[in-house]
This record gives sequence, C-alpha cells and structure tokens, in this order.
Amino acid sequence: MGMRLTSILLMATAGWALVGCDQPTEVAEPATEQAAVSSDGTAKTSAPAAYTIDWSSVASGEKPAERSSYEYPFAIDSQNVLDYAEYFDMDTATAQHNLTVSMASNEALSKVLDQLSERYTSHEIIDSEEIKLVIHTTPDVAASRYDYVLADDFAKGLVLPIVIQPDGKKGEVKTHEEIAE
Repeated sequence: MGMRLTSILLMATAGWALVGCDQPTEVAEPATEQAAVSSDGTAKTSAPAAYTIDWSSVASGEKPAERSSYEYPFAIDSQNVLDYAEYFDMDTATAQHNLTVSMASNEALSKVLDQLSERYTSHEIIDSEEIKLVIHTTPDVAASRYDYVLADDFAKGLVLPIVIQPDGKKGEVKTHEEIAE
C-alpha cells in the first residue's frame, strides 16, 4: 500500500511539474547583500539579509482579555484540566489557560506559515508558566517574538506568545510504519 501511494504521489507531482501552475503566486523579494563601510573606508559585503515576519499581517486586531476574569471553555476542576495539570506539573489555573490556548494555537500558526512557506521546519508548544508557540525555521529567517491575541470565539482575547527560532530544527515525527513497529 505504501509503495502504491508513493508511486501515485510521484506521478501526480511529475504531472503537476510538467503542466505547471496557472495560478499567479506572490514571490518574496530575494535576500539582498548589504554593503557596509569598514573603518578604512572600503566597502565590505555582509551575508544576505534575513527574511522577517510581517507581524502586522499576522495580527488579529483583537484586544487582550483579562486572564484573571476570563470565562474558559473548560471548568478548572474538569478532568481535562486536572490531567493536563498533572502531566505538565503545574497548577490548575495555568493548566486551564494553557489547555485552551494550545487548542486554539493553529489560528496563529497558520498565519505565520502563510509567510514562511519553505522556510518552516517545525513547531512546538512549550507548556510552562507562560505557554508559547515556538516555530523553527531555516537560518535565513530573523529571530523574533510576537504576542498574538487569539480571535476565535473558543479562546478570544487570550494571548499566545510566538517565538521564531531560526535553528533549522526538524520535528521528530514518526511515520505510520515506525509507529506500527
């Protein structure tokens, strides 16, 4: 089955490459070399400029909610929150918040991935006192941080810090065959 699926995907990819794509796409400006002047007055060339995330196009436009009075979709004493608190070794209020934010994190992730395209390598949610979404990218992306305010009704107004980490780290995702073994 796996070989058949691989063959089908290869044929589809080859067919698409031969036919081409008739949809216009936006291409980001390629990185340009920046010239700097050294102390002796001669020009020297530095590495290509890093690609930066346009956080203004990621912004939801929502106002941050007050966390202490927020009405979470999970009761603080629900089994989901209690299990989360036990697993991540945290208090139930933090677990309630992190569970809600982590479940809504795809909203922010998809907006950043729209800009990163092939520069994306992996991502992870860091569960601690301050939950954060860490997006690993290729080294040509500028490191940055942004506090994204969730807009979906499920977690509207809650803040998800996003960290862009240009370390090229790949996720450790197992294939179906590796899981079956």
